[in-house]
Amino acid sequence: MKVTVVGAGNVGATCANVLAHKEIANEIVLLDIKEGFAEGKALDIWETSPINLYDSRTVGSTNDYSKTANSDVVVITSGLPRKPGMSRDDLIATNAGIVKMVTENVVKHSPNAKIICVSNPLDVMTYCTYLTANIDPSRVFGMAGVLDTARYRSFLAEELNISPKDIQAVLMGGHGDTMVPLPSYTTVGGIPVTELISTEKLNEIIERTKFGGGEIVKLLGTSAWYAPGAAAAQMVEAIVRDQKRIFPVCAWLRGEYGMNDIYLGVPVILGKNGIEKIIELDLNEEEKAMLEESAVAVRGVMGVLDTMNANV
Repeated sequence: MKVTVVGAGNVGATCANVLAHKEIANEIVLLDIKEGFAEGKALDIWETSPINLYDSRTVGSTNDYSKTANSDVVVITSGLPRKPGMSRDDLIATNAGIVKMVTENVVKHSPNAKIICVSNPLDVMTYCTYLTANIDPSRVFGMAGVLDTARYRSFLAEELNISPKDIQAVLMGGHGDTMVPLPSYTTVGGIPVTELISTEKLNEIIERTKFGGGEIVKLLGTSAWYAPGAAAAQMVEAIVRDQKRIFPVCAWLRGEYGMNDIYLGVPVILGKNGIEKIIELDLNEEEKAMLEESAVAVRGVMGVLDTMNANV
């Protein structure tokens, strides 16, 4: 098995590091446009193999996509990171050009790969990847819900003073302020979370989750990387090992939830073929309204990209 991570910055390098340590693939290629950057990161990761006792080989490349050939999974993390005061929407013009170029090279050298987009603004960059790749959307999807759910679960674990291992949750919708956490599908050791926490405190945690990325940006002056990198690696593992895991993933909808032609976060079964099934939950009226509101926001950003493409 071979996995490529495009973009050797904080998120990409973290993803490659997690993949190597867990021996998810025989070869992990780290690629970046900055001279020597990916090679240095890959070498540094490889030098931990005798310490952490694994044998997945990490290889670096400066913009040489031939080294990525025949990858089973490709993770795209390329793009400008968000800075304080910058919305995800501000990133569209710059990052769309980067993601388009990367995707063209990925598909050229690995036509059968499953592609996971991590670049921001996530929903529209996944859409950009799909338009450029021109392959079945079951093989092109975005990493957002795994990260957002992890933040939600970690905040709940902190508040309840319990292990995050026992918390299961689902989030839907766009990545960012319009995401839709679902308390009705949140459980702690099988117990509905609403039985363990007040409505007021739960709503506070939901709001914190919605702005979780922004909280990190304010603290660090740049985007998060440990959790996003680990989240992307978890998705790669589900594909490579055909685990049939159920994750919230940014997926192309074709009638599910009454929506068409939109990339939106929904629960899916993730396996060797990519998205093997989109799971349709029985949402209540409030949840449906929130999801539709999120979809309107995502369509607006997708429309910006469509306009840009039309003017090229």
